Amino acid sequence: MLFYEQEKKVNKNLTDKRQNLVEQLQTSISTKAEGLPQINLMEVCGTHTMSIARFGIRKLLPKNVHLISGPGCPVCVTPNETIDKMIALTKIPNLTIATFGDMMRVPGSTSSLIKEKANGANIEIVYSSLDAIELAKKSKNEVVFLGIGFETTTPTTAATIIRAEEMALPNFSVLCAHKNMLGALDLIANDDEVQVSGLILPGHVSTITGLSIYEFLAKKYNLPGVVSGFEAADIMQAIDMLVTQIKNDKAKIENAYPRGVRDEGNQTALDLINEVFETCDSNWRGLGSIASSGYKIRRKYSAFDAEHKFNIKAEPTKENKACKCGSVLKGIIQPTDCPLFGKTCNPENPIGPCMVSSEGSCSAYYKYQD
Repeated sequence: MLFYEQEKKVNKNLTDKRQNLVEQLQTSISTKAEGLPQINLMEVCGTHTMSIARFGIRKLLPKNVHLISGPGCPVCVTPNETIDKMIALTKIPNLTIATFGDMMRVPGSTSSLIKEKANGANIEIVYSSLDAIELAKKSKNEVVFLGIGFETTTPTTAATIIRAEEMALPNFSVLCAHKNMLGALDLIANDDEVQVSGLILPGHVSTITGLSIYEFLAKKYNLPGVVSGFEAADIMQAIDMLVTQIKNDKAKIENAYPRGVRDEGNQTALDLINEVFETCDSNWRGLGSIASSGYKIRRKYSAFDAEHKFNIKAEPTKENKACKCGSVLKGIIQPTDCPLFGKTCNPENPIGPCMVSSEGSCSAYYKYQD
């Protein structure tokens, strides 16, 4: 009982300190932003999007500091044509799809994985790419893992493909839909449609990439960037640092998440990516085709490339013109500006991927009524 009381006291002290820090940062941001024109800060990380909504960060900021959600959710930026390929794979006899759960309800042109599973397709939810290896070992079916995500998850898919080669596993392959953030950031920085004043850079991605890859934002576009953690104080600190740069009219790349991100990144993970993948042009929902923004499996590992292994015949791509996910991902509108939001489109009946994913902007706005 004594230990429990001590633990409660410690936790309360930590909570009070964090609250005090947030309040200090709120005052600092308001003071620095006073007299400045409108400041548009875009976060490009789905976890940041959810944290900002969860902690009510927008309500803590002065009226001239606006937060905009960008293309930080990997599920959300996966276009219909890729979803349609996934669905086409379910039509191939004796084939099992292995996927993370957040892909199940993402609508393609006319169907989704969850609908196909209800119709009898072999689809298994896994919690890591290595789980898909275990599934292939035990199965007589071909097993295709759906490789989705940015630099955070790409190394694990690479390691899984290397492991499959070491095991000489004949019935395992990957449909690669991995993307990298650089091309999207370059497009955002160069886009006049949304005037971005600074970027809250992704924490998870940056643990892999390090900081130097972002330097072009400051040097080429004079655009400030700060890598942030995910607690309220982390995000408020990043905003404070960005507002300071804007006030001083001096753009640079800074790290507000040193406990998680090193300047050099994770070289082991980067080596894995470079060993298995090469960059390619990739289509993003809302952003279109971006040069060198995707990954494809190198010829050396083509035996584990589902696109190479199977004749995938996807249906013609159709877009739901009423869904505004693309505009939300580009930062042109907020989720609440979409006419479907909270009406025909909600978590029980998602029309677009931004309402499906746990990191989607529409899901965050709906859950926390941001």
